[in-house]
Amino acid sequence: MSVSIRALRAGAAAVSFLTRVPLGRLELTADDVARGVFLFPAVGAGIGALVALTAEGLAGIVASFLAATIAVVLEALVTGAIHVDALADAADGLGAPSRKRALEIMRDPSIGSFGALALVLDALLKVGAVAMLVDGDALLPVISAFALGRAAPLGLGLALPYARAGSGSGRALTDGPVWPRVYGLVLSGAVAAAALRWDALIVGGAALGVTLAVGVGARLRLGGVTGDVLGAAAELATTAGLLTAAATA
Repeated sequence: MSVSIRALRAGAAAVSFLTRVPLGRLELTADDVARGVFLFPAVGAGIGALVALTAEGLAGIVASFLAATIAVVLEALVTGAIHVDALADAADGLGAPSRKRALEIMRDPSIGSFGALALVLDALLKVGAVAMLVDGDALLPVISAFALGRAAPLGLGLALPYARAGSGSGRALTDGPVWPRVYGLVLSGAVAAAALRWDALIVGGAALGVTLAVGVGARLRLGGVTGDVLGAAAELATTAGLLTAAATA
């Protein structure tokens, strides 16, 4: 397989893994995803641009909070709400009394009280932050927050093992080659620095802090990460970045 074809498949895998954008009949493998993870922040930046431009475009027609709500709903449609679903499952699982029970709960598609509360709080905080940013210049802060958020699973995948036996959606981020994940982390920092300059340290620090907290909780409770934990980290790091950007705008 030529280098150009491998690069094309890696890019397609990053888009396919993080969104529900149709890619036709292209059949992608776990190896494609493992190679494509370095583009996760770029895909996140694209999603962030969509959210920001939608919110800003609607802000002159409807109230800022409603514009932000529509933009966040659009994000959920584009991504299939994969990280929001992961957040709910992880919240339910990490509240379980034992490691075994936590892993069982995270495989259950139903949502418990912890998961429902996490969804509501995350949605309110994200919409509120985007609404605040819309009143200024939302594009660059939102792009940065989404790029940093999509890098969170890369860092956790480097630091922690996969907690389940057998295959899983998150194994490409824990068992794949190291350098694509390192490149992805560097890319996320570069995007944030180019967009926010010195403010990137504050926004990136918030995203990093939340990621570390999720990682510590997963390590203590599960002994490692799962696909749900990685998705929850992406969602929470994004929301933390948005909130910090809004607070410092």
